[in-house]
Amino acid sequence: MPAGYSGTPLPKKLGIKEGHVVAIIDGPDHIERLLVPLPGDVVLREGARGKPDVTLAFCHTAASLSKRVELLWRLAFPDRSVWVCWPKKASPKFRDLTEDGVRDRVLGRGLVDVKVCAIDNDYSGLKLMVRKELRGS
Repeated sequence: MPAGYSGTPLPKKLGIKEGHVVAIIDGPDHIERLLVPLPGDVVLREGARGKPDVTLAFCHTAASLSKRVELLWRLAFPDRSVWVCWPKKASPKFRDLTEDGVRDRVLGRGLVDVKVCAIDNDYSGLKLMVRKELRGS
């Protein structure tokens, strides 16, 4: 485990629970290894079909995130979690997207960040949910 990382398994940090469907959008090749150990009966699927319980959307540039804001809104509505994951500044994968850049692109659409975590040495993630007042009754 890299220095500075908690001992909490990544699935627990991401809120993945037994029976969840987890959508992975443009994840790195090693994403399934990062998600071990998964709780029972979790289904991992590539892409944004249906209404997954948790979505992990990997965005490598500000432009790629901007193109996905409406999709992320639909995946989060009304009460599901979406994690936007981006390359850390220290990573060789870094281009132009930062934590503040994620917020700049999603907060105006009614998504709010509720948690941040390290995904691995290359990626950070910001958990987004629809603002309570926009969820309806």
